[in-house]
This record gives sequence, C-alpha cells and structure tokens, in this order.
Amino acid sequence: MSRYQIDVTTDPRYLPEQSDPTANRYVFAYHITLYNSGEQAAQLLNRHWIITDGNGRVEEVRGSGVVGEQPLLQPGEDYSYTSGVMLQTPVGTMQGRYQMQADDDQLFDAEIPIFTLSAPHSLN
Repeated sequence: MSRYQIDVTTDPRYLPEQSDPTANRYVFAYHITLYNSGEQAAQLLNRHWIITDGNGRVEEVRGSGVVGEQPLLQPGEDYSYTSGVMLQTPVGTMQGRYQMQADDDQLFDAEIPIFTLSAPHSLN
C-alpha cells in the first residue's frame, strides 16, 4: 500500500434537457468519487482539468478545490461530488489531476483517468 494514494472514479452522463444540439450546445454532468486508499490522510487543494471536444479544441481549467470545497480524506474514506461541462460537439473527453496535500505536508497528485463524454447515438 502506498503512503499517498487517492483513487478517482468517474461517471459522466449527457443532460438532454439542458442541451441544444441545433445551437451546438451539449451539456454533461460528471460524478466523481475520490477514495483514499493510502496510509496518510490527504486534503484536496487544487484541480486541473483538460477538456477536449470532438473538434480537438482543448480547454484547461485550474482552480482551488472542487464545488467550493477542499475535502480532507482519512485513509479508507471517500468523497463524491457532481459537476458539469458544456461542449460544442456531441463527443469529447476529460482528464486531469487533483493536487493533494498529506498530513505530513507532502504534496502529490491524484490522477483523473481520461473519460469520454458522448451524447446518445454520437458514437458507434
């Protein structure tokens, strides 16, 4: 077991009620769960997202915390939140990292694995 380990899982979904394909507006929600599988308590300090739409347009988003919070996760604890993103294409991807700080002040990154955003019937 690693001293510093945050596992990240993602669950994206398309929001048709907020989307307008005729205006190139595709809205997605994503549910994120962070699980501290390490040996040290760790606090989420910052986020860095890389969002790529179906045209290859890349947007990077950096900021403090997530949804206004900087959760502290003890070993064995998890934290979940839901947020959203709008794309101009029906398909895209997101990936990134969370900067974490352990109880012993060690900084480390929790990688957010790449995941696909896709409106229904947009992928074969």
